[in-house]
Amino acid sequence: MDLRLAGVSHTYGETEVLRDINLDIPSGQIVCIVGPSGCGKSTLLRMLGGLEQPTSGEVLQLGTPPAGCLNPLTYVFQDFALLPWRSVRGNVALVLEDHGLDAAARARIIDDVLARTKLTEFADALPKQLSGGMKQRVAIARALAVNPAVMLMDEPLSALDSQTRELLMDDLISLWTRQPFTAVYVTHNLAEAVRLGHRIVVLSRRPGQIREVVELTTPLAERAYGDAALEAQQQHLWGLMREEAAAADAELIHV
Repeated sequence: MDLRLAGVSHTYGETEVLRDINLDIPSGQIVCIVGPSGCGKSTLLRMLGGLEQPTSGEVLQLGTPPAGCLNPLTYVFQDFALLPWRSVRGNVALVLEDHGLDAAARARIIDDVLARTKLTEFADALPKQLSGGMKQRVAIARALAVNPAVMLMDEPLSALDSQTRELLMDDLISLWTRQPFTAVYVTHNLAEAVRLGHRIVVLSRRPGQIREVVELTTPLAERAYGDAALEAQQQHLWGLMREEAAAADAELIHV
């Protein structure tokens, strides 16, 4: 299933947040959204997920979800959103409880996603016993459990330290390489975007408009920390954003 934004604009009261966004999210790709603070990245993600409706334009779902899909669109949040009284297994099980699956089917799905996210030996641990990186692995496992058509990822690594962030990026690349998934990945971190994105959408300052869509052709599995080509792409992105990022920062300070 593909997603398409067709002429999407959005306002909050008198504030125009997004203007005339036309964008395709192809199946099997990770599409990263970057841009200055306040440019509407998270608003765009909420509209893709149906949590908000555009003021004008359309958000379209094209084609059919994959076989076995229990929830076409699912979120991965920055703050993990785990239930503290449930174990790792229990947190993953939560998203399966209203789908009419028997206990054996739920167990098979949970065992599979725990194995894919390297959490099998932590299945009975509570969130308070886990590091930040492990908690985010649980959130990713929970999202994968419903076999979504598209994962909507809102700054999923921004609360983590740099070393943990690198490890989680490696994990996401490994997950995608073994079984490609579709994701829209909002981030302010350009290093994440060039490591993870097949396409990087650069938004202008508010009202957010698409300045450029950068296509990265290097396979995800061949992208490495410190790679000169990736750093050049990162510098290109920053060149597109530098002046507007400074202006947006000054604007937010004076609000």
